[in-house]
Amino acid sequence: MNQLNTSSGSVTKANKRLMWGAVFLMATSSIGPAFLTQTAVFTEQFAANFAFAILASVIIDIGAQLNIWRIITVSGKRGQDVANMVLPGLGSVIAVLIVFGGLAFNIGNVAGAGLGLNVLFGISPVVGAVITGILAIIIFSLKDAGKAMDLVAQALGILMLVMVGYVMFTTHPPAGDALVKSILPDDYGVLLLPMITLVGGSVGGYITFAGGHRLVDAGVTGKENVSFVSKAANLGVLTTGVMRVFLFLAVLGVISAGYSLDPGNPPASFFQIALGDVGYKIFGIVLFSAAMTSVIGCAYTSVSFLRSFHRSVEKYNNWIIIAFIAFSTLIFAVVGKPVNILVIAGSLNGLILPLTLGSILLASRKRKIVGDYHHPTWMILFGFLAVVVTLIASWYSLQGIADLWNK
Repeated sequence: MNQLNTSSGSVTKANKRLMWGAVFLMATSSIGPAFLTQTAVFTEQFAANFAFAILASVIIDIGAQLNIWRIITVSGKRGQDVANMVLPGLGSVIAVLIVFGGLAFNIGNVAGAGLGLNVLFGISPVVGAVITGILAIIIFSLKDAGKAMDLVAQALGILMLVMVGYVMFTTHPPAGDALVKSILPDDYGVLLLPMITLVGGSVGGYITFAGGHRLVDAGVTGKENVSFVSKAANLGVLTTGVMRVFLFLAVLGVISAGYSLDPGNPPASFFQIALGDVGYKIFGIVLFSAAMTSVIGCAYTSVSFLRSFHRSVEKYNNWIIIAFIAFSTLIFAVVGKPVNILVIAGSLNGLILPLTLGSILLASRKRKIVGDYHHPTWMILFGFLAVVVTLIASWYSLQGIADLWNK
C-alpha cells in the first residue's frame, strides 16, 4: 500500500476526492431507510424537544469517530487488526459480528432501494431491489471501483441533502423553538432512549469504520496525516447531522401545522403532506439514494473486515463484495425480509461499537500499534463517554433477542 502524505499544506485534487469520498461513504452509510423512519417517528413523538437528542448524539458521534479514524489510520491497520493486537481473537469476533450484521442489514437496504424505485416508476419492489443490486455490482466491477464508489456516494449524498433541504424550507418549521429546545428541552430524561438510538444508528456496527477503512485502503496512514483524518471524521459526522436536522425540521414543520404522520410509512407521509404527489416522488428519490449508498457502504465495509483472514480475500476483494451484494439481493428476492434475522442482527449490532471503540482506546496507548504518536487524553475521555452510552444502547438492543426468545 502506497502511503499518502497530506500534511504538506497543499492538498491535491486526489486527496480532496479521497477525503470527501470517505466523508460521504461514512455519512451515506448511516443515512439508510431506518434513518429516515427513526427521524420521522421521533420528531412526531417529541416535537421540538428532539433537537436535544440530535445535538447530543452528534457530539457523542464525533467522540467515537475521531478516536477510531485517528488510531486506525495512524497504525495503518483496519479495525479488526487493531482489536486482535489488543486482545488476540477479539478482532476475529468483531469481524464475524459485523459481516453477519452487515449481510442482514443489506437485505433491508436493497429492499429500501426497491421501494424507492417502486415509488418513482411503479415497478415491483423485488424488481427494484434486483436493479439496485445490479447497479451496485457494476460499480464494484469497474477497474477503479474505489473512485466510482466515492463519486456515487458524493453525488447521491448531495442529492439527498438538496431534496430534503428543499422540503424543509417548504414546511416552514419553528426553527427558533427547535434551537432553544436543543439546549433546554422540557424533559432530559425521556430523550435518553432516542439519543442512544441515534448514536447506535449513526456510528453503530460497520458504519463507524466505513470512512476510516476507506482512507487506510487508499494509503492515508501515519501520524503525519492526523489533521487530514480528523477533518474528514468531523465532516462525516456533521454531514450526517445536517441531514438529520433537515429531516427533523421538515417533519417538525408538518406536525406543527397540525398534521399527523401515517404510522404505516411515516417518512413518505410527511413528504406527501408537504408537497403532495411531487413530495411523494421526492421521497422515492431520497429513499432510493439513501438505500443505494447504504448498500455500497455496507458491502464495502463489511468485506473489509474479512481482508485480514486470508490473502485470497485481499486479492479478490471486489469479487467478494460483488458476491456479498448478490447474495443479499437474492435473499430479499426469494425470501423477503427475514424479520427474526434482522432483529438478531440489530441486537448484536449494538455490541459492536463498545467492543471496537473500547479496543481502540486501549490501542491508543500501545506503542507497538501507534508508535510514538501521542493520542490526546481529552479525546480518550470523549471516547470513554461514547463507550458508556453505547453500552447502555447494547443493553436495550439485547432486549430484542430476549423478546424474540420469549415468543
